Amino acid sequence: MTPQPPRPPRAATPPQENVRTAATVEAVFRAESPRIVAGLTRVVRDVGSAEELAQDALVAALEQWPRDGVPHNPGAWLMATARHRAIDLVRRRLRYAGRLADLGRLAPAPGDDPADLDPDAIDDDPLRLLFTACHPVLPAPARVALTLRLLGGLTTREIARALLTGESAVAQRIVRAKRTLAARRVPFEVPYGPDRAARLGPVLEVIYLIFNEGYAATAGDDLLRPALCDEALRLARALTGLMPHEPEAHGLAALLELQASRAATRTAPDGTPVLLAAQDRAHWDRQSIRRGYTALTRAGRAAAGARPGPYTLQAAIAACHARAATYEETDWRRIAALYARLAALTPTPVVELNRAVAVAMAEGPLAGLALTDALATAPALASYHLLPSVRGDLLARLGRTAEAAAEFARAASLTRNSREGELLRRRARECGGTRQAGAEATGGRYAGAPV
Repeated sequence: MTPQPPRPPRAATPPQENVRTAATVEAVFRAESPRIVAGLTRVVRDVGSAEELAQDALVAALEQWPRDGVPHNPGAWLMATARHRAIDLVRRRLRYAGRLADLGRLAPAPGDDPADLDPDAIDDDPLRLLFTACHPVLPAPARVALTLRLLGGLTTREIARALLTGESAVAQRIVRAKRTLAARRVPFEVPYGPDRAARLGPVLEVIYLIFNEGYAATAGDDLLRPALCDEALRLARALTGLMPHEPEAHGLAALLELQASRAATRTAPDGTPVLLAAQDRAHWDRQSIRRGYTALTRAGRAAAGARPGPYTLQAAIAACHARAATYEETDWRRIAALYARLAALTPTPVVELNRAVAVAMAEGPLAGLALTDALATAPALASYHLLPSVRGDLLARLGRTAEAAAEFARAASLTRNSREGELLRRRARECGGTRQAGAEATGGRYAGAPV
């Protein structure tokens, strides 16, 4: 037999291309991981195992994509790879029980190509995962932390910042929550009747927090994380269809629609934050605003005359901004009054900080500064960069520029978002103080609608 000539070696991928591909893998995984983990949980019935399998798919992509190229549908590739591994895991579990026939419902059809799988086929799974992670066997803090990790794709550090707590505490909550769900064999489902209503509060809170992380990212080089906003909006809309008579479900949907309407105008083309007063309202998404108004009306009808809940009140605040044709026409007195009602329902330091900004816009910076100074010793705000940011703006407006510069510098040192840091350092240098800066300073992160 004539010996075959050796094959030429595969051309090495340039190092810079490997770096770009790795960045692509990480970006795709971050965007798709909530759906992947949710879909895998339906297969393996264990959130811990599902998260591990999703990580396995990430490792496979990091190994294969630099060599073979990025697939044309990278999200579907990751889902298919993780699903195949999940099926293998279930096979191993069932082998000794003689239940291999059950795998027919899990296996993809013959000839399925990973790139051709429809990622929308698992659209119901994130909602199931949301309700599962909000099961009453878990304490409230653990429900929120676990769901932000699984559905929001947030890191432990980001969750800690979102909840104004320590990273180690968050990590322990997540580990214990996974163990509890597995030990108690909590079913992967959307519950019915009273059980569904009992989980509504945590479900609303988590959707809200996921949106807020997308609307004002706690860390990184980008102010916005649109994929998180989109997923939170999708979940909120699905929830109103699932629970059409719950006023706060509609209130949350209204809030998110109205906030999302401004997203395209919150940053300049180079990613620099654009404060509320400088945003081009002609480019606010009118369709999203109309959806927000409709949801707010439905919230009122569903409440049947009862007092509005916190999400409905926040939506009413956002609607005040949407109705103002210009920044100068904003009804700050109404916004301040709505924040006072919100503070009575949810008396947290961050809501009070939002109220202080609204009062400053309605009654003057001195009134707002008095409320802000009262929050200086609140433990939850000790490392919250928006407190010195708001204080710096109010001091600048009062002409106390040296104090203002120090506050802006302190705020810049506390934030982990590079875009916010640049803005705050610039304000420290300029220290000129303008009305609009304080109006956007609180940003609404984990606190209520941005004022």
